Amino acid sequence: MKGNTDRMDKTEIIDALKSQLREQYRRAVAAVQDAAEAATGEDAKAESKYDTRGLEASYLAAGQVEQADRLAKELAAVEAFHFPDFTSRSLIEPGALVEAKLDGNSVYYLLAPGGGGLTIESGQATITVLGNEAPLRGHLLDQKVGGRVERPPLEITAIW
Repeated sequence: MKGNTDRMDKTEIIDALKSQLREQYRRAVAAVQDAAEAATGEDAKAESKYDTRGLEASYLAAGQVEQADRLAKELAAVEAFHFPDFTSRSLIEPGALVEAKLDGNSVYYLLAPGGGGLTIESGQATITVLGNEAPLRGHLLDQKVGGRVERPPLEITAIW
């Protein structure tokens, strides 16, 4: 998207975020199952006292479980969250879809309770999801159209 649009389809963007999180969770659960099988399968049995394949596989399985748990929590948070509508006079709050200018180009951010770091394609625009821990999210909160952020140098041009 080259510039400010009259209206972005925020519902479509939120649905795409939920879909991406569901797919990531599905893959994480599959990885947990694969890692658990690797940790307990016939190939995991030690052939000598120096053979650590089973131990390494169990560490991997534990890490995969943590990843799946994190994704489950993020997905639940996004699915339960009510993404409010905003006007051009609104202050940016969680749930906002924000357009800003960065070096003369439009950039888009969705302030969501999960999925931080994901990108969503919508039309010609790429929307970056800012999760609760994102520093930029903190800089955008309570700004309004016309507001500026110093790092990165952004000017807020629209809020949905």
